[in-house]
Amino acid sequence: MIILLRVLFILISIGVSFLCYFDSAIYVKIIAAAASALISFILIILIEYVSHTFSSRTILASVFGLLVGLILGHLIAAGISYLPLPFTEIQNSNVKAVIYHLIIFSMMIFFVIHQEELSIIDKIIPEKKEKLSEGEITYKILDTSTIIDGRIFDICDTGFIEGILVVPNFVVNELQMVADSKDSIKRNRGRRGLDILNKMQKDKVIMIKITDKDYPDIPEVDDKLVKLAGDMDAKLITNDFNLNKVAEVHGVPVLNINDLSNALKPIVLPGEKVTVALVKEGKDQSQAIGYLDDGTMVVAENGKKMLNKEVELEVTSVLQTTAGRMIFAKLNK
Repeated sequence: MIILLRVLFILISIGVSFLCYFDSAIYVKIIAAAASALISFILIILIEYVSHTFSSRTILASVFGLLVGLILGHLIAAGISYLPLPFTEIQNSNVKAVIYHLIIFSMMIFFVIHQEELSIIDKIIPEKKEKLSEGEITYKILDTSTIIDGRIFDICDTGFIEGILVVPNFVVNELQMVADSKDSIKRNRGRRGLDILNKMQKDKVIMIKITDKDYPDIPEVDDKLVKLAGDMDAKLITNDFNLNKVAEVHGVPVLNINDLSNALKPIVLPGEKVTVALVKEGKDQSQAIGYLDDGTMVVAENGKKMLNKEVELEVTSVLQTTAGRMIFAKLNK
């Protein structure tokens, strides 16, 4: 699809050049066509960089930009031809060619960047994003904490998450602010987030899109994310507990990375044996705390005397909390 678009735009550019140089010598037409093809190729690469992924909506926005650019370019070129400027015929053709190229491709890039704001495209291509079986696109919006966390890259790379991942520019700006922080811990977290985002953009399996859509009247990033998810009919991917609750209040579907992580942890039933290294004291005087390989906390009753040792425990109960799973166990006699 991308190759066909490149060829189409280059042919259009060459055709415009021949129209501008209709009465010129053949060598002038050839030089103009070659220059037009080169300029078109460079501008197409810029368009691909901005839009990142091509869809039917992007193609339609490009067509609208092409038509508007042709009209504006023709009007401006026609107006200049009536001005009493000391141009020769070939010089006048050069000016017209430059005007056509600048106006047409400027309008195409503008329409591609702002395609989500064009309501006329929604009427032609209705977006029913939740119906994957009908070939529609689903959008999933990433928040700052999810990108910094980094697990989303591995999850997406396995192919379990479908659709297009959307990262708003205000989230990228927040990542940059964290990366520029004077606090070394925050600075490292922000740089990690930017590195993860860069890896995701380069990964061929992951479809990711940066959007400029913003809400200047909404100061908080979390509130902007909820509003954007509602407007795009998208799901919000996060590991922020508070953002999760706010999104649920507004009826926005949420995919919580921590919930997924907890669901994938091995199930431990009362009566089973686990081997754990007890690393610190618990809240009660006799308790000791250890952790399974997946990070699940294990509270060992009467385990304080075995602190800093690896022991075999018998599970007595399992408690599921909002923060994760906790296992209560006793020393296996």
